[in-house]
Amino acid sequence: MLRQIEGSQAMARAVAATRPDVIAAYPISPQTHIVEELSALVKSGDLKGCEYINMESEFGAMSACIGASATGARTYTATASQGLLFMVEAVYNASGMGLPIVMTVANRAIGAPINIWNDHTDAMSQRDSGWLQLYAEDNQEAADLHVQAFKIAEELSVPVMVCVDGFILTHAVEAVDLPEEEAVQKFLPPFEPRQMLDPKQPLSIGAMVGPEAFTEVRYLAHHRQMEALELIPKVQEEWKEIFGRDSGGLVKPYRLEDAETVVVALGSVLGTIKDVVDQRRDAGEKIGVLGIVSFRPFPEKAVREALKDTKRVVVVEKAFSVGIGGIVGPHLHSSLPHEAQMYDVIAGLGGRPITKFSLNNMLDKVASEELEPLTFLDLDRDLVDRELEREAQTRRSGPAAENILRDVRESSGL
Repeated sequence: MLRQIEGSQAMARAVAATRPDVIAAYPISPQTHIVEELSALVKSGDLKGCEYINMESEFGAMSACIGASATGARTYTATASQGLLFMVEAVYNASGMGLPIVMTVANRAIGAPINIWNDHTDAMSQRDSGWLQLYAEDNQEAADLHVQAFKIAEELSVPVMVCVDGFILTHAVEAVDLPEEEAVQKFLPPFEPRQMLDPKQPLSIGAMVGPEAFTEVRYLAHHRQMEALELIPKVQEEWKEIFGRDSGGLVKPYRLEDAETVVVALGSVLGTIKDVVDQRRDAGEKIGVLGIVSFRPFPEKAVREALKDTKRVVVVEKAFSVGIGGIVGPHLHSSLPHEAQMYDVIAGLGGRPITKFSLNNMLDKVASEELEPLTFLDLDRDLVDRELEREAQTRRSGPAAENILRDVRESSGL
């Protein structure tokens, strides 16, 4: 059913179509509209047979999901930013116990300083938590990925994060073909848990494991992620057969035929990048785009195949590892079958716009071999130098964030 709808509401409707048994959540921007819509659907009776639990914290929300999933309930939650960090202990517990919980992460920057806008720092901080991570380009894919996530999670008994760009997608209103419940039920079988707490057959889940077995348990988590590399494309094909849309999968190649330069990215920025690539293609440049949908597990073979003939790879990523550089870039570098020139471009931190002008300027520098291997897009070097000079002049230079913000206001005449 095609509707003009806010992204958060579209995702909530897609989750509701899977008929979850338990939703446990705590509100935090920019995901709040998702769980608000789900709570309204439960209250109105449109989502029958579902227990909605408004928890006291994000840690409580994930803990409740763990308990619910362990009893055999189809379980869902959503969070963002500091909320994800607050539930980290339970996030690792969920994956370590092999519980197929689906969680939306409405990607948002992590403080300090306080910032509510979009980047990928929150989800990237949990890239080694044992959860699958799927990144949506637009709200149609975001809605579709939520349904696919339940199928993948429950088949493999692993938890899945569906990562969507906060505000850019969650609060954008656009046309979305909502998955109809009847078709979803055809696509998604009833949940049959691999493990379940049952008073008639008492057992423990998540108990102590010593050195004699811990390595094997952790290896199984890796093994299931490798199984996901095979399952995710199959789920994508099944989805296409039933719904007629090519959502999900491992990677999304775009205009890679004869491409000598390939821009790689995750999430909503792919739309802007594709517009820029179309313009440069029209001007005769051999350039393409590779969108990464599945960051965990990382699709090394699919990436290697997509980039096998390229000469230059430009990774645009909305997070970075402090003290090293890019996060996605090193994954790609290890996947390349040959020596290609690699550029890691950190962009969009804290919601800074990634514009066509900036992307074109970046690609012009790539073409002229002027771009630094590690580049911070649109970095105001003058602001940075002023703060460094302040710190060099006096020991008590004050808080850097507030100093820089004051410099911005002064330079703007505010």
